[in-house]
Amino acid sequence: MAPRRWSIARRLFALQLLFVVVGVAVGGAWSWSSARADLEERAADRSTAVAVSIARNPFVVEQASTSDPSARLEPYALDLMRRTHTDFITIMAPDRTRWTHPDRAEIGRPFRGTITPALRGETFTETFAGTLGPSVRAVTPITDQDGTVVGLVAAGVTVANISTALVPRLVSVVVLALAIVAVSALFSWLLSRYLGRVTGGRGPEELARVFASYEGVLHSVHEGLVVIDRSGAVVLHNDRAAELLHLPPPAERQEPIPLAEVDLPEGLRALLASGDRAVDETHETADRVLVVNQELAFPRGSAKPLGTVATIRDRTEVLHLSGELAATRTLTDALRSQTHEFANRMHAVVALMELGRVDEAIRFASDELDRHADAGAPEVGVRADGGEPLTATAQVLAAVLSGKRAQAHERCVVLVADTSGLRGAVSAPASDVITVLGNLVDNAVDAVAEHAGGPEGPRVLVTVATLDDGHTRITVEDNGPGIADVGAAYERGWSTKPSGPEGRGIGLDLVRSTLAAVGGTMTVDTGPTGSTFVVDLDARQVVA
Repeated sequence: MAPRRWSIARRLFALQLLFVVVGVAVGGAWSWSSARADLEERAADRSTAVAVSIARNPFVVEQASTSDPSARLEPYALDLMRRTHTDFITIMAPDRTRWTHPDRAEIGRPFRGTITPALRGETFTETFAGTLGPSVRAVTPITDQDGTVVGLVAAGVTVANISTALVPRLVSVVVLALAIVAVSALFSWLLSRYLGRVTGGRGPEELARVFASYEGVLHSVHEGLVVIDRSGAVVLHNDRAAELLHLPPPAERQEPIPLAEVDLPEGLRALLASGDRAVDETHETADRVLVVNQELAFPRGSAKPLGTVATIRDRTEVLHLSGELAATRTLTDALRSQTHEFANRMHAVVALMELGRVDEAIRFASDELDRHADAGAPEVGVRADGGEPLTATAQVLAAVLSGKRAQAHERCVVLVADTSGLRGAVSAPASDVITVLGNLVDNAVDAVAEHAGGPEGPRVLVTVATLDDGHTRITVEDNGPGIADVGAAYERGWSTKPSGPEGRGIGLDLVRSTLAAVGGTMTVDTGPTGSTFVVDLDARQVVA
């Protein structure tokens, strides 16, 4: 596993601290060097003043011409050293022979250092390592009245004493340097904490990778993406969001855009500005239908949100397709309904013809043609050829039930029909009565065909009779498994059978709509031993 790189905050802290330490070290060294040069210059000036004053003293000039200068010059030099705080004063002959020296053992020995300029009558200073160590010294000639050099004077201060004098300054410089380092380190640490919080402790390489990844994702997704800060301004959005919300194209350096300046519906603007969580909320703009999801955005390791992130999907085309699909389904349902009606009427026509009632079969088929004619055709109940429309008599219903009985027999279901109690014709259009009766029988046969039924086997009992009050009652009873949810059974598309190309879940819906049109009612009694459908047609409410 590769070692983790330092974060930006840590790198900045280290670089700042290193810069401060190096800067303080360089500044301290420069201050030390400058102070030392200053002290050496002052020491040279003082040494020059002492040496010149000694060389011009008549007492020294007089003693330089005696046979034993050291006898009286040595005490003079030592006393002068104490009074002037000079480390050494050496009075010598032109040939370098010392007449005075702080170390009496050095008297009479040659002087170490440069004297040539002094022999020419010049006064000069130099730093030279003599018997007392490195020192800053001034050398000047002693001349008589004629200008002849009769001796030399060297006065100076050792470098060690100069360094000792620098110690107080050095302490001040070190204390100041440490204070600067401490203050700089504190500010660097505070700045590094802020950067660490802002960058999440990531290094520049990691930030570069994250930025490149985010940029790629931001501009490649097909949904609109908008980042909103806590002040209610759009701080980041992609190309799709710019298209959906009419925002300016995203730029490399994007300035925050207040939501108040964006052309948005008030509902959508309020949602984006509120920062509330939203899941699949639909908002309409002037030209689009948008689905918005919004979540709070939290930085890593923090419970304080930075703002919100909203994703926006365009549902305009989806809704358009949904409308087309709904229209197609409506047309399909209508065709399925017509298929059910057509099948029942064909059974009636075939049954009438099998019974030899050809005229009634022709009249019934003609009635159906008249019912489905265009808007200019005669109204239902009036034949175009002037003949009487077919009515739902016991014979017609018996013919329909005969065809249903044959179908039931093919599925091993016993269908028992009784129309003997029907007195006269049913006071409703024959097509409507056949629709109700045919669909109820089909459902009953389907319900018992795949079940054993009772001891007598799958069985359906149909009764059509006229009641004492003039009502016509149709009863369809089966010994199937019953209906679990009667309310759901009336909904179009509900069925206990698998879907097929002919459509399922249409029959009871047709029965309900037909009864509503002719003023009939239906009750259902269902249980684990079977179901019973009872239809009552009120002659006073039915328009023939």
